[in-house]
Amino acid sequence: MAIATGVAVAGAAAATLALWPSGGAGAPVGARVSPAATSAASPAGSPTATPSPSPSPTGTYPLSQTPRTIPAVREHTPARGPGWRPTAGARVVVDDPGLADEGRLLAGELKLAYAGQTNAQDGDVELGLDKGTAGPESYTLTVENRRVTITAPQDTGVFYGTRTLKQEVHGGGTAPEGVVRDQPAKPQRGFMLDIARKNFTAAWIEDRVRELGDLKFNELGLHFSDDQGFRIQSDTHPEIVSKQHLSKAEVRAIIDLAASRHITVVPEIDSPGHLGAVIAAHPDLQLRNVQGIATRGAVDISKPAAAQLVDDLLNEYAGLFPGAYWHLGGDEYQSLTVSNPAASFPQLAAAARNKYGSGATVADLATGWLNDRAQVMRGHHRTLRAWNDGFFRGGTVKADSDLQVAYWTGKELGARQPVEYLSAGRKLINYNDEYLYYVLGQPQTFVYPTGQRIYEQWTPLVVRGSTAVPARYDGQILGGVFAVWCDRSAAQTQDQVAAGIRMPLRATVQKLWDPGRPALSWTDFKKLADGLG
Repeated sequence: MAIATGVAVAGAAAATLALWPSGGAGAPVGARVSPAATSAASPAGSPTATPSPSPSPTGTYPLSQTPRTIPAVREHTPARGPGWRPTAGARVVVDDPGLADEGRLLAGELKLAYAGQTNAQDGDVELGLDKGTAGPESYTLTVENRRVTITAPQDTGVFYGTRTLKQEVHGGGTAPEGVVRDQPAKPQRGFMLDIARKNFTAAWIEDRVRELGDLKFNELGLHFSDDQGFRIQSDTHPEIVSKQHLSKAEVRAIIDLAASRHITVVPEIDSPGHLGAVIAAHPDLQLRNVQGIATRGAVDISKPAAAQLVDDLLNEYAGLFPGAYWHLGGDEYQSLTVSNPAASFPQLAAAARNKYGSGATVADLATGWLNDRAQVMRGHHRTLRAWNDGFFRGGTVKADSDLQVAYWTGKELGARQPVEYLSAGRKLINYNDEYLYYVLGQPQTFVYPTGQRIYEQWTPLVVRGSTAVPARYDGQILGGVFAVWCDRSAAQTQDQVAAGIRMPLRATVQKLWDPGRPALSWTDFKKLADGLG
């Protein structure tokens, strides 16, 4: 399969990629090696006798292998030594009380004692903060003298170092001697779940949070309002909530668990379309065309009551979700899919002219709606994103410049290429529906994405279809999100969804952590994933 070209690989660590061996033993080919470590390697972990003029011969160790993790570490300097594995009496210690959560979590996972702020000794894992110039999610993991030290500028990086260590020793493995220096290429690495069309249990979502954390994802998107359901308890408008839903207590537990894994939960209340469950309790807000025919899922944005209802919900859930990001939706407003919106929806056209002037259109009114909802959420200090088909070309009203583009498709009327947004200076998150959309039941032209296709063909620069945007825009592409949409909710059980997304999630995070061509073949990557559990 063709590999997308034009990828800009961030960071000096990407200049040399460590090549892993296929399968088990053997030193890595082409690994980044310290100048002193130049002699040939023996099988890992076994000391070998070497001739010595001294009365007591000393044991030596083979040069260590690059750790085998998902995502792959960006840089490893091998060394000679026994490595590290959990042993009886070993502890986790920290040099800062702010790392207690990370320390206790790792200690529990590796069945070690947590000793807090005490001096490290042989066999211990020490977590520390090292305020340097590296990226906020970077970390350094050092295995030396039978102990492990993980340092980072922030607790997030320390957490990622513990995830690497956890994978290294999985199944009785040994963390190799040497130094890992690691950081992600992209700051946003997400998984989005449509809980509106299909009810997922809180326990299932929590299992995904643990999985995402171990893979170094840092966002969980929850799309919880759509035509088929509204799935989180509401105190301001309980009449709109579906029978099957998450309580606020369950959501808080999910948010707390996510925070312990350094994952931000990104909520989405999509509007002015995809509001069918809300409209079912407020039929007076239903958008109708000139013949009086209802437009599914769309509120009539000429009615102030529609804005008030949505703003009530935005303000309510801003108090539930404390994260920095918010998804406003904005896609597929059906009044704009007809050939002549002004003729079909004269009330919208009149409202646009009244609010924005004689030349304003229905698209201007929809853009104004998006901007108004953005202003509500700015009052809660959120960074905002909206679907790319909620941005319209031309017109009197422009989408606010700070709105980030969640680019998912190029199939809408008047579709614009990603470069049009990027060249205008907008930041973009990659939701490419060609690779990253897992749509239950495979409606229309969707097919279940495979991890292999993501791994071999996709990079964050491949925003639409299979063509990469120019590498000069790499800095504006903040990351990517793998999304599960439940259009035909009964097509898979939640357990089937978990199994179906397992390898796509791993492939996605590998390409967000390091967008360069992976060192492992797909077969070996899948074998590694199976071995790590």
